[in-house]
Amino acid sequence: MDSFDYKDESLQPVKDRGAVLWSVLSIMALLTACCMLAGFVAIFINPQAVYNPFPPPTLPATVTFPTYTPTPRSVLPPTWTPVPTIEPTSTTTFTPTVEPPTATMVLPLPESQTPSSPGEGMPFVLHEGDPVAIPNIAHPDLECNWMGVAGKAYNLSGAPIAQGLFVQLGGALDGKPVDMLGMIGIATDYGPGGYEFTLGDKPLASTQTLWVQLFDQAMIPLSEQIYFDTYADCDKNLILINFSQVR
Repeated sequence: MDSFDYKDESLQPVKDRGAVLWSVLSIMALLTACCMLAGFVAIFINPQAVYNPFPPPTLPATVTFPTYTPTPRSVLPPTWTPVPTIEPTSTTTFTPTVEPPTATMVLPLPESQTPSSPGEGMPFVLHEGDPVAIPNIAHPDLECNWMGVAGKAYNLSGAPIAQGLFVQLGGALDGKPVDMLGMIGIATDYGPGGYEFTLGDKPLASTQTLWVQLFDQAMIPLSEQIYFDTYADCDKNLILINFSQVR
């Protein structure tokens, strides 16, 4: 029998106890690692958890702006009637406001009737000898492809008034209403103080369906409505109508 061929039974329990101890420590380390991993995942999912030793700073509250809702103005009752407010003043100055007359279609009068004579009570009347129908002298390049009305206004001294007055042309032509407003002094082809209206691109005949009237700057009438005829004639496609001051 060899001297080294034997088993010392006294050392076996010591080895078993060491293996058990390392097994227990390994299991505890594994459990500790699992707990730490679980805690890490929980904190990652919910950083505001109470067991997080380093929670993120609390974000400020979100500012919410109020929703704008327009407030309608006070609605008047259906039966509301405006009541004018009159404020007393030391002196009251009345300024009449005269609106320019609107164009109305004037049908030709029967042969037995004529329009009322112009100029009664007005500071301007129809110039003696007018209206006059002549060829188109202001637009020779258009020749017969034009028809219009032109003229001037003369003061008490017989000199043409250069500016400051208005002339309205109204009535109807070829079944269509006519309503134009011109100014004294803008048609220089007729000299100082001339005015002009273009009626169309060809001569048309009409009988007492058109009129002209003189106004001041406040659109107060200075003359009566002066009716005139037009002609389907190239030698009469310009109607001259002048005003003369009488008072």
